[in-house]
Amino acid sequence: MSVSPPDGSVSALHPAARGKLPSATSPDAGESPQDPSPDTGESPQNPPAAHPDAGESAPSATPARDGLSGLSAAALFTAGIAALAGSVVICVRVGSSDVGYSDLAGALGRRLGLVTEPLPPLLDSLIWDLRLPRVLLSALVGASLAVCGAALQAVTRNALADPYLLGVSSGASTGAVAVTVLSVGSGSLGLTGGAFAGALVSFGLLMLLLRRTGLDSSRIVLTGVVVGQLFTALTSLVLMTSGDADITRAITHWLLGSMASARWDAVAVCAVTGAAGMVVVQACAPALDGFSFGADTAASLGVDVRTTRLVLLVTTALLTSTAVASVGAIGFVGLIVPHGVRFLAGPLHRVLLPFTALAGGIFLVWADTLARVAFSPQEVPVGVFTALLGVPLFLLVLRRRGEL
Repeated sequence: MSVSPPDGSVSALHPAARGKLPSATSPDAGESPQDPSPDTGESPQNPPAAHPDAGESAPSATPARDGLSGLSAAALFTAGIAALAGSVVICVRVGSSDVGYSDLAGALGRRLGLVTEPLPPLLDSLIWDLRLPRVLLSALVGASLAVCGAALQAVTRNALADPYLLGVSSGASTGAVAVTVLSVGSGSLGLTGGAFAGALVSFGLLMLLLRRTGLDSSRIVLTGVVVGQLFTALTSLVLMTSGDADITRAITHWLLGSMASARWDAVAVCAVTGAAGMVVVQACAPALDGFSFGADTAASLGVDVRTTRLVLLVTTALLTSTAVASVGAIGFVGLIVPHGVRFLAGPLHRVLLPFTALAGGIFLVWADTLARVAFSPQEVPVGVFTALLGVPLFLLVLRRRGEL
């Protein structure tokens, strides 16, 4: 069965879509899928920009292409799972001290009760306590951020939307910095708890502000930017009160994103929240297809626009806050990965979202490995490498779309 992207056959968006979408969505009309009237009810010729700095077309407005058939999608998805598993194995082995395949198998087999012969304690600790949780956490965080980016790009109809659009990451950063400077809590647990508390406060403020103005896409973007700037300023203010240069340096390193503190408890939390959040977002895939054309189109497909938007905002905020609380703010994953995957899988979200999760995991696993080994023994914050990799990739996407 052929999966047709919105660029080609709008009836593929939802079983109830046939005959309900405006004719302007047809490629023969020479207009992009963003042309149908958005939330504000303005004419298709003048859709409002969802971001003050970006009046780009909807994220689904990629060059028209045939969708993947069911067999092709299954084959590509299987290849993606194999690529992610292979990336995890290779990246666990790579480092200042190389780990053999037999050593990795021995460490895993010992935990599963399949192997009784112990490894040398230092090697066992290197694999099980340091590298494996770090690589797995990278995959989970990358998948979560990429899925959040794909969802928010559809909800806001903004090609530049990413998981940090709602200001949640700024709130998490403020909370983490506050507990560190004030010496509240202990170790990584206190840091994670403070970051999560800050994320909840910032998201609560966002919802409070949107309660009066409504949940249309432009207000979500603008209010999120305002909340983010507020908490960024608070973070800078708290940092200025710290007279300890070592603490300031450590906080700056964390703010750029770091997997160095990855432990199994963080892996478990991200696995549970990530799986639950992705299930919710995947269930909203037909609604996301409608949102790509605007709230009016989504409503015509039978979508409860306000409730679905609220569910998606809460879910993406939870995924983002969990990721930031675990590893800090890591940019470009949620921005570039969904755009790249659309060229392979097409814009329909029921196909796009699973591929985006796999690609996000692979991208961040390799970015973190490069950050760990490129300047060994000095470790570079992974956020630096995601930016270095993300900028040229994003420029390539813009060039492919004819916007550069």
